[in-house]
Amino acid sequence: MEIARHWRLKQQRYGLIGEVCPHCDYKIFPPRDVCPNCGDEAKTLYTFSGKGEVFSYTTIYEAPTGYDINAPYTVAIVKLDEGPMVTAQLTDIGDQPVEIGMPVEMVTRKMRNDGDERGIIVYGYKFRFRSVGGNVGGTA
Repeated sequence: MEIARHWRLKQQRYGLIGEVCPHCDYKIFPPRDVCPNCGDEAKTLYTFSGKGEVFSYTTIYEAPTGYDINAPYTVAIVKLDEGPMVTAQLTDIGDQPVEIGMPVEMVTRKMRNDGDERGIIVYGYKFRFRSVGGNVGGTA
């Protein structure tokens, strides 16, 4: 990805900043300026909590070029507490089994280097398990 595009997307990649529709209060991620719920203009910025749960997941064993050093890795569809679903890599899993409904939280992590080892480091959001009620990665 070219530097200019990466810079334009930094708010949503680093802080899960989307939009909220002022007409129907629908939360939108990624931002798209028109509410998919009611069709009205929606340009009000909204910062998501970054908390949600695993809706679905898969493990990638043969990754595309540029991500192959991370394989195998797990990618999940995360349903945010505010409603939208996002696709992201799970991180800091260790030996913890992934389960549907498991609580997760957004963290900013390195995604890759653009170019060689001296290239720009691209960061973005990933999700890790979060503790609920004192149980790491579990439910109360």
